[in-house]
Amino acid sequence: MTTKKKHQELLVRVEESLDSLRPYLKTDGGNIEVVELTNDMVLKLKLLGNCEDCPMSEMTMTAGVEETIRKAIPEILRVEAI
Repeated sequence: MTTKKKHQELLVRVEESLDSLRPYLKTDGGNIEVVELTNDMVLKLKLLGNCEDCPMSEMTMTAGVEETIRKAIPEILRVEAI
């Protein structure tokens, strides 16, 4: 499998994982989007809406989003909020 194809496959899996979290974020008026998946397997995400400025956003990112992503896609080495 080519690197580009593997990268695209990983992004599809990331979106599927995020789709399992989005209903909870939307309940609070927020959402999340993928900004970038780097070649060194760092996933950069952005919280949107009310989640962007929420005082709990760091906990949401670490305990919810990062844990879910890394369980589903162990190839992802790090998740960063931007």
